[in-house]
Amino acid sequence: MYGFFMAKKTFDITTHIFVPKHTLLSEKEKNTLFEKYGIGFKELPKIFMNDPAVKELKLKSGDVVKIIKKSPTAGVAEYYRGVISE
Repeated sequence: MYGFFMAKKTFDITTHIFVPKHTLLSEKEKNTLFEKYGIGFKELPKIFMNDPAVKELKLKSGDVVKIIKKSPTAGVAEYYRGVISE
């Protein structure tokens, strides 16, 4: 009889070439973002807590994450996501 096991994570996902930089916004930055665009947490696109990059940062539900992606047309593009549990 053979068994198998799942190996623990062997690399830091945030260093992978295809994973954009994820940064947690402070409460002040979050409030500034909401005021600038006249929105609240509910209007933000969502990202799940079980997303590998979110798990790596140990974010919790209600946090807002800024995602910085390289763009061939814009140079750098910033996206914001609200962290939810499911």
